[in-house]
Amino acid sequence: MTKAQHNFYIGSFILIGSVITLYIALVGAGYYFTPIEERFFDTMHNTLKPSGDWGHGFGIIGSLMMLLGVSIYMIRKRSKRFVRSGALKYWLELHIFLCGVGPILVLYHTAFKFGGIVSVSFYSMVAVALSGVIGRFIYVQIPRTLQGQTLNYSELKKMNEEMSNKLRDEFSVSEALILKMEEFISIDDYKNVGFIQTLSTFTKDYFVKKKFFNSLKNELKTAKLSDESLHEVIKIAKKKLLLQRRIGMLSSMQKFFKYWHILHLPFAIIMLIIMLIHVVVTILFGYTWIF
Repeated sequence: MTKAQHNFYIGSFILIGSVITLYIALVGAGYYFTPIEERFFDTMHNTLKPSGDWGHGFGIIGSLMMLLGVSIYMIRKRSKRFVRSGALKYWLELHIFLCGVGPILVLYHTAFKFGGIVSVSFYSMVAVALSGVIGRFIYVQIPRTLQGQTLNYSELKKMNEEMSNKLRDEFSVSEALILKMEEFISIDDYKNVGFIQTLSTFTKDYFVKKKFFNSLKNELKTAKLSDESLHEVIKIAKKKLLLQRRIGMLSSMQKFFKYWHILHLPFAIIMLIIMLIHVVVTILFGYTWIF
């Protein structure tokens, strides 16, 4: 998948998710803001109530999206048969889309009325969705191959050295400037950081790096590089600094990801079990939607 295709792929997910969320919100705003005890008299009640044509459909489609999102990602991740069926990151992005829009539809299915055992499933779903955002943040900090295999410390160090050699050999960047990049983000400074410290570090780095790259551009201009070469050097330098930070944080992020799995999985299991019980009970009571 080319960069343009990938941007279209992600953009489609964002557009579809946004349109679905906003359209239902706009159409049902009056109903959802009506007090629960007065909704029976609202003209949209038979449509948007949990057992209504739309409300019931939201629950079915949202649940199927979550089940599909979990299933296809787990199968792609664990089955060697599908190892060549596209990069794992693309399947993860599809998983995030399905498991992001699915809970939104389930939320509309509840008509913002929570109670009984189903509320346990709902709040578990919320916990799964929120922890999924955190998990995604941790996941992208761990460098991987296109097939999703984690790169080890020596492989990352080799990649970092190759970037330095490219700056030195192809663009004649001075040793002093390369050393300045190495010292700006020192690998040792990022080792054994806590999760909260990681978040503050990312925030601080964002502002400090902007100042650093402005200074770097001024220094590179004295090397009389063409605009194209200058752009390429800055691009490599950004990748190099990002890689150095990820090398330093590798062991910490792997530890965070391990703990994240321990917290994420139980909520997902509770959500799925209660959701299946809810579906079975609903069918037994004769609520079969439009079928």
